[in-house]
Amino acid sequence: MNASSPTDTPADNNLFDSGGRPRFGHFNHPVTRLDTAQFAYYNLMDKPASALAKYLHYKQFQFISISHADWQIGVAIADIRYVASAFCYFYQRSTQQLDEISLLKPFSLGVQMSRSPVAGTAHINGKQQISLTADGYNWHLALQGELLSGNISLHGGSDAQPLALCTPTGYNGWTYTQKHNAMAITGALQYRGTALDVSAALGGYDFSAGYMRRETSWRWGSISATLPQGRFGLNLANGVNETGTTENCLWLNGRLQLLPPVSIGFNRQQPAQPWLFQSADKHVCLRFTPQQCRRERLNLGILASNFRQYCGFFFGEILLKNGEKLILDQVPGLAEDHFARW
Repeated sequence: MNASSPTDTPADNNLFDSGGRPRFGHFNHPVTRLDTAQFAYYNLMDKPASALAKYLHYKQFQFISISHADWQIGVAIADIRYVASAFCYFYQRSTQQLDEISLLKPFSLGVQMSRSPVAGTAHINGKQQISLTADGYNWHLALQGELLSGNISLHGGSDAQPLALCTPTGYNGWTYTQKHNAMAITGALQYRGTALDVSAALGGYDFSAGYMRRETSWRWGSISATLPQGRFGLNLANGVNETGTTENCLWLNGRLQLLPPVSIGFNRQQPAQPWLFQSADKHVCLRFTPQQCRRERLNLGILASNFRQYCGFFFGEILLKNGEKLILDQVPGLAEDHFARW
């Protein structure tokens, strides 16, 4: 399988070297310092970027998903400087009903984001209060509102193997991404006052930040589920992290395995049709059937977003490095298509 191995994390745990240049590639441990003040940012004509440009061009989002055989929860906070947004949804698989709340904060007023993927809290207030806290290899989600309330923890353990990588983005940018799926969960949650059984649920998180393209797009697939072989997590994407390496990977009982690039087929004009996730060597060959969608369309000229995140099921096969074949048959997961001008 044509996928590279992680490289050593810099000894100083800093994303930037002494010259302010980002370090690229997969890392075997998360980068603990993401201090953009150290980043030497230049414009397209090789001149130092202004302080205002350096501030406005930085984008960051954090996402937590909770997957259960009967339901799915998705929670996100995004800061694109001009505005911050958040959403929180609960999806019931048996009825295919999706219940959601979304928030917008102009100029990101009152919104807090964490600059470290292993420490700190992202928080937003409103009709649904959301806090996402990174604590080493563990993450915590606190919710307060009429839709969802409670506190849960996603446990990575001291020997966790999250995906951590940084790639060049556009002519003068970079994107750092850290993810971990199929994490064990503890805590308590309520959906509109009714307690949810989280004992059999699994979770995953996404911390992404950097100087992304002014116009960008991506497609993405994600799984946190239990297979006969154990806890299984999957992350497949193309678009935002396509330069030099990919963020494609899986976790089996907590062990990370990098995967090759995949094509992701999705018909925007017929969104109810199945998606196809496939690598050139056919070691990854999956079909995703969408059931319900959390969508957002916004076009303000200078800012635009066409966002679709689908809850559904995966079918197909993945060939592991050891030659074992994983069979996916109606495994719950997520698929996303997103265009952004930010």
